[in-house]
Amino acid sequence: MSNPNTEVALPEPGPILAKIDGPEDLRALPIDQLPELCEEIRHYIWDTITRLGGHLAPSLGVVELSVILHYLYDTPTDKLVWDVGHQGYVHKVLTGRRDQLRSIRQFKGISGFLKREESRYDVFGAGHASTAISAALGVAAARDLSGKDHRVVAVVGDGAMTGGLAYEGLNNAGASGRNLTVVLNDNSMSISPNVGAISKYLTKVIAHPLFNKAKGEVWDFTEHLPRKEDLRSAARRVEESVKTLFTPGMLFEDLGFRYLGPIDGHDVQGLISVFEKVKKMEGPILVHALTRKGKGFEVSEADPNKYHGVKPKSRPAPKDAKAARAEAEAEAKAKAEAAKIAVEAKVERKKPGIAYTAAFGHFLGELTKENPRIVGITAAMADGTGLVNYDGEFPKHFFDVGIAEAHGVTFAAGLAAEGMRPVVAIYSTFLQRAYDQIIHDVAVQKLPVVFCLDRAGLVGEDGPTHHGTMDLSYLGCIPKMVVAAPRNGSEFYGLLRTGLQHEGGPFAIRYPRDTIPEVEFPKVTEAIPLGTWETLRPIRPVTLLGTGTMVSVAEEVADRFAASGSEVGVVNARFIRPLDERVMEEIADQSGLVVTIEENNLPGGFGSQVLSWLERRNVLDRVRVVRFGLPDDFVEHGARKKLLELVGLTAPQVHESLVEILGPARGVENGTGPRP
Repeated sequence: MSNPNTEVALPEPGPILAKIDGPEDLRALPIDQLPELCEEIRHYIWDTITRLGGHLAPSLGVVELSVILHYLYDTPTDKLVWDVGHQGYVHKVLTGRRDQLRSIRQFKGISGFLKREESRYDVFGAGHASTAISAALGVAAARDLSGKDHRVVAVVGDGAMTGGLAYEGLNNAGASGRNLTVVLNDNSMSISPNVGAISKYLTKVIAHPLFNKAKGEVWDFTEHLPRKEDLRSAARRVEESVKTLFTPGMLFEDLGFRYLGPIDGHDVQGLISVFEKVKKMEGPILVHALTRKGKGFEVSEADPNKYHGVKPKSRPAPKDAKAARAEAEAEAKAKAEAAKIAVEAKVERKKPGIAYTAAFGHFLGELTKENPRIVGITAAMADGTGLVNYDGEFPKHFFDVGIAEAHGVTFAAGLAAEGMRPVVAIYSTFLQRAYDQIIHDVAVQKLPVVFCLDRAGLVGEDGPTHHGTMDLSYLGCIPKMVVAAPRNGSEFYGLLRTGLQHEGGPFAIRYPRDTIPEVEFPKVTEAIPLGTWETLRPIRPVTLLGTGTMVSVAEEVADRFAASGSEVGVVNARFIRPLDERVMEEIADQSGLVVTIEENNLPGGFGSQVLSWLERRNVLDRVRVVRFGLPDDFVEHGARKKLLELVGLTAPQVHESLVEILGPARGVENGTGPRP
């Protein structure tokens, strides 16, 4: 089967997997075929994702667990609620999307995360972490209120357990007493390395019906005895003391869950044995399964972080260490030959682009050398936000708070209150999770916290849960919040310096998942005066205001007008809040048409700020505003270039729209033209 979105030859599924078109086909298999099926799934995912790109190592680690859950539970009647989606690829393969995996994360293909409209098996959409337990409890409550009796299972990764929402869900679910199973997919042994014969034996005992029956009989026996509560308390302490010696489960037990584990998450027979019993147990249950991220391939097991998310390749990555060495040697030889040819031909090799993410880490390091009060904070994304090297160079200045964005912001507020200069680096879409903290803990107290919003705008294949398309709107309405967007690396450096010097409250800088225009890291850059814009082409009757990534679009649009003999003004509106009052006054006096271009949803965005300013000046009767930006909707996933075309934010599209709006050529000269 070919994929119209790629020219890469894609693998075919193994003989058993080829017959699995849904969980009902899976459940028809004899148990002794499940290990072989797991291997076929693992290789199919490896061969597909190493060609197309996507989240690889997490899915490799959850193969057996996914197979057994769908094998034993009557999905979709029974509900599986997955956390995030990094671990959801096997689930997709088993639920009728095996062949569609070839289109994953591609434009018009299936999502890289869980998505309700994609499949009835995707009970709850998941792109952000730590949501599964709370969502599953809601699903279980709905089941009980409607008088149904199906099972509900939440599958969470151990990383999700660094998020406060997971514990809020655990606390409420445990207290509810509802029938709900939480599977903790622990793929890093971060909670407990305590796996061995005794632990396995203890899990069998705890999960065994006779054990639970005996515990129930003790409770029944003590019901009519004097001092029954004392006797029950003593029995409970004995049980807890024994379990505490061997398991990490007392935290979950104290929250109201029956804890089972740790169990081997790759042992098919063991998983079947445990979950067959779990299905018959009542109340909140937590099953702790230990898995290995990147399971099945030596290279990914050895470096699961590298293989967490992989970029597209034209061929599958090696399946073992020997093949990896052979491929590495072949690639090194090819590179050496290419370099030799380049030198002989005196060809200058183009330097690779520097990502805004990498530029941020470099700039923050340089500024920390100047000011020891600076600290960097991230929420389990040191690599993704460019702070890995910063951590190595300034370990005492670096803080990773885990998947706990809200805590990270309030933590930063505490640092700022005591004179430190915290820089909080969080993806735009993830900062949404800390909105109350931004307002209540930072802005209200006018604390100087700098927010660096990576992945602002359209981020591509991760889709609507990861597009940073609303930060100009949700930050732009907060009093005393400064919001800025650089058009290049040098301006980014200057804005970061400005933010760290700003004492009047929070300061946010948003930047894209893209490369800076410069081929090298900019050198020392001076701070940019707060609230000042850069006039790139003189103010004209038609003036274009671009912000961040859209400044280059505005310049190209101006070039297109110039090619036809017309001149338009271009302004780099690097501050979205506050606006540059001086330039705005000039525009209000000289322009008949103001065009704003932003990579943000239009409602509440930069264009709205400009429109509001002109309305307050009471000039909208003679100054027209046309806003270009993202639609009031959630944009699907796909390559960033494709998505910009989809929403009409490329220079040719903006130019064509303006030509249509302005009508005759003279409209460009005086900013007039037909109004809608």
